[in-house]
Amino acid sequence: VCDGLIATAGALVACRLVPAAKDYLFVSHRSEEIGHGTMIEMLGIQPLLDLGMRLGEGTGAALAMNLIEVSSKILKDIKTFAEAGVTDTGH
Repeated sequence: VCDGLIATAGALVACRLVPAAKDYLFVSHRSEEIGHGTMIEMLGIQPLLDLGMRLGEGTGAALAMNLIEVSSKILKDIKTFAEAGVTDTGH
């Protein structure tokens, strides 16, 4: 999880060296730090959050990890309509 300017700069370098690295990255949030938005665009990764933060304390990563963990749990554990016995009867 990339959080903030410095981590995103490192991710950009990594992706230039090994393009497949992009498949393993999440950008936690769009920081208000100058240049961060440009680097995100260069990576081509949509940030999970855009809350106008620039704290530099890993706050975006802490918030984003909750989203990632919950999303993973939903994908893994939620039943399909068929598995849950939900029918599409039109009413």
